[in-house]
Parts: sequence; C-alpha cells; structure tokens
Amino acid sequence: MTHRPQPGTDFKRIRTFENRERWYSGHVPATWDGAAPLPLVVAIHGATSNPRLMERFSGLSDFSDRAGFAVIYPAGTGNLPNVLTWNGGSCCGYAVQHRVDDLGWLDLVLDDVAAFLPIASGQVFFAGMSNGAHMTYRYAAHRPQRLAAIACVAGPMVTDVASLARPVPLVHIHGTDDQFAPFAGGRGPLSLYKDPLPSVPESIAAWVRLCGLPATPRVETFPDTAGDNTTIVKQTYGADEVVLYIVEGGGHTWPGQPPLPLSLGKSSANMNANETIWKFFQTHAGR
Repeated sequence: MTHRPQPGTDFKRIRTFENRERWYSGHVPATWDGAAPLPLVVAIHGATSNPRLMERFSGLSDFSDRAGFAVIYPAGTGNLPNVLTWNGGSCCGYAVQHRVDDLGWLDLVLDDVAAFLPIASGQVFFAGMSNGAHMTYRYAAHRPQRLAAIACVAGPMVTDVASLARPVPLVHIHGTDDQFAPFAGGRGPLSLYKDPLPSVPESIAAWVRLCGLPATPRVETFPDTAGDNTTIVKQTYGADEVVLYIVEGGGHTWPGQPPLPLSLGKSSANMNANETIWKFFQTHAGR
C-alpha cells in the first residue's frame, strides 16, 4: 500500500528490516479531510503483546476519531507472531536477548508512514505501555530530535543515558498496586521477567535531571469521584515539562479503559489516560 488511506479507516504495512519481515498497523481519524497534515501518535505495545491488543487495550483508535490524530501501532519481535517484545534497554525477553535494533525499526516506521501520510511538523508523539514504555524512554533518549513529547504508562526507564541532545517532555502514569512493574521497583508477584526494574521515582528523577528541571515538584491530589477506591496524585516538574500521575490503588492498566485481562489489576475511572495524554501532547506540539 502506497496510496493515502481514507478518513476513518485502518491500514497495515509490512516492511523488511534486519532481514526479517516486520509490520505496523494504523488508523486515520474519521474527522480528517484527507489532505491536512495530521498529528501522529505512535502507540507501543507491552511485552508478550502485539499491535492488535494494544489498539484494544488503549482505545486510542476510537479516541483519535474524536481528537483528530493518526495513530500507528508498531510490532515488536518474538518467537511467536503474537507474543512480542521490545529492546527497551535491559528489558525485555526475545528482543533484548537477540539484540534487536528497535531504534532502527522505529526510525524506519516513522519514515515509512511519512511517505504516504502528511504528518504535521513538530507533532510526532510516542505513547508506550509497560515494555512499550521502556522502548518509549529509550527512543526519546536516543532520538529526541524526532519527538515532540512522550507518554509512558506502567513502565519505568530501563536504559542508561548520560544526557539528552534536547529535552523531551514526558507524562508518566503508574499505579501503586502494579504487580508487574512495581511502583517501588524490583520484581512484582506477577513480573514476567527475572531482572528487577527501577522504581518510578528513580525514572522520573533521572528524566527531570536530563531535562534540566528543578527536582521538587508541585503536588496536587484529586479525590475518588468515581467511587472505585483509587485516587490520583499529580506531580508537576518545571512549567509542565515532566508530569507524573500516581494512580493510588491502580494496577498494570491504562486508566479509563477496562483491564485486559482482569489479572492486570484495577483500572482507575478517576482519570482518562487518553484525554490526559492527548492534552499533554497538544501542550507540547510544535517542538
């Protein structure tokens, strides 16, 4: 497919990279006029997942129809076609063990989609879940010039980086009852891999330092208006270049969306991750 997809439609691209076939899928918003440049959100799935599950898990395609951005879902790699991982640094699984060049793969994906969709200048954003969040941190650390802002959900930074060529705004969302990627770091009862993970506070402190921001945040707490025994604590660093949303009582989930499966824990109804992330992205568009 080299032609431009129609508004409100899905598409899939298969490309050869590192002598293997890889793919990504995407969705063009129904509200698009077919010509105007589009903001682009790259949604990166978690470990042992795949683009189709990420689309269902996040609800980003449906949300994009209202918000007006294109969304693409790149596929990681693995021994099984639907059980995929990303080389996010020290995690995870197949991709790390085989030293897969996922930085290069995502470079190719961005170049490829720009060849048939008009992408708005300074409006390329990454949003990753779990191992996809690891990959989002890593890509932003190594390719900051390609991104306007990033969102990381339920996954800390697992790549070492000494400096950023330019600051990249970050919004991070994480539940305190995450049993897969514990808020406090280490291994959770349901962790898929043996290596311990950094804590969320460690990851945020590192990114704040890399962006040259003050170490002390402004803190706001939002009550449990949904009555689901979760609350939201917002920590804002700088003007709003780095924002951490702590979901008290939340699991390994995408707030505002039902958990798939239920073993991932509670998904808070006190925030809508898509609305929160998109608002943050719009604030930092044009970089």
